[in-house]
Amino acid sequence: MPAKGQRRKQQIIETAKEMFMTQGFQSSHIGQVCDQLNIARGTVYQYFGNKREILYAILDDVQEQIGDIFDADDLSEYMKTNPNKEAAAQFLSERLTKCIRTLISEPIVIKLIFKEISGIDDEVVVKVQKFVDGISKTIQKDLEEVKTRGHYRKNINADVVTKVIIGGVLFLVHECERQKKDPLAKETVAAITETILSGISTN
Repeated sequence: MPAKGQRRKQQIIETAKEMFMTQGFQSSHIGQVCDQLNIARGTVYQYFGNKREILYAILDDVQEQIGDIFDADDLSEYMKTNPNKEAAAQFLSERLTKCIRTLISEPIVIKLIFKEISGIDDEVVVKVQKFVDGISKTIQKDLEEVKTRGHYRKNINADVVTKVIIGGVLFLVHECERQKKDPLAKETVAAITETILSGISTN
């Protein structure tokens, strides 16, 4: 897709996202997005068939980012360099930090998971659950792989750790919003990463 088309697509996503969060899903319409951006309906339909597709694009983008962060080939290539324990720990810490930041950076995802956006129907609920299952599988697979390489304790339960990571991030964002705090504050993200790694790392 040309750069101009990608920019327009992103504008549509960001505008619709804001409406979903402030007005609710059911009360938001493609026409409102068009009015806000001063574009014709046909422009939106070049990229999305309906508002559900816009919402799903947000989830798909986050899932793709998580997949890129925990890319198995990247891990394999890095480990081939035979890093020492300190270097490997730093590499793994950076991966986990990126994952946490990605989840925190999309508050609409948090609200969808907590069902805090009004007007969400069963089809969207199913899509959100598939999204959670998808990122859970990606994180869990990475934890298992790193464990086999000896950098995480052999007795960790990757499924439980994955739930702690996702659940902890969700609750943190929820509480930060309630307390008017920034969940992306460097020290906050670092604290989450360090807490998780201290419980699973062999270093």
